[in-house]
Amino acid sequence: MAQNIYDRPDFFEGYSRLGRSVEGLDGAPEWPALRAMLPDVAGLSIVDLGCGFGWFCHWARSHGATEVLGLDLSEKMLARARAASADEAITYERADLDELSLPRARFDLAYSSLALHYVSDVARLFATIHQALVPGGSFVFSTEHPIYMAPTNPGWSIDAAGRKTWPVDRYLVEGPRRTDWFTKGVLKYHRTVGTTLNRLIEAGFTIGHVEEFRPTDAQIAARPELAEELERPMFLLVQARR
Repeated sequence: MAQNIYDRPDFFEGYSRLGRSVEGLDGAPEWPALRAMLPDVAGLSIVDLGCGFGWFCHWARSHGATEVLGLDLSEKMLARARAASADEAITYERADLDELSLPRARFDLAYSSLALHYVSDVARLFATIHQALVPGGSFVFSTEHPIYMAPTNPGWSIDAAGRKTWPVDRYLVEGPRRTDWFTKGVLKYHRTVGTTLNRLIEAGFTIGHVEEFRPTDAQIAARPELAEELERPMFLLVQARR
């Protein structure tokens, strides 16, 4: 079973204070870019892998999705999501993405936001998602960019030209890595961009769009702290089709 870090009280308390936890999708700087990759969700059956507080589930229903299944390993996340809405077309279930099973040809869209870097075997997960989509169905996801994950010490230094530099530690050595974020020993799985894309292709997906997220000038003007995100990509966004 995957590490259930989100149910640890110290982690959950810290995560709950993030902008994306308080403001929902509007608090996630990558959301406009990710939203642009989505098909029109009206009339679609959707599965949200790692649904968290259910922000995307609510958004999809408000934009006409017929039904949404939100899956998450965290009971605390699911409890918050269920408390936020009584919409009978949204179902929340506890699921471990490392052991996930989904019915065949059941969904039009699979969506995942910042969950795949906690999955040890994405080849298995991608194959599960592929068979669960109808022909022509879409898979749209974000994950931590492996360059962002690669530093074991994610601090920066200043080079001779006065520019920030970020250490990339053993980028080509894939596998589990631990980091301290709200609590000690958070387990994530480092994969190169090439590995992620090739596992999608091997599962039978056609890749439609890949984006290494950068904040827009308007976002930086509104939130100057986002200028730091120009130093290295923080998120990898991918759109694929069955």
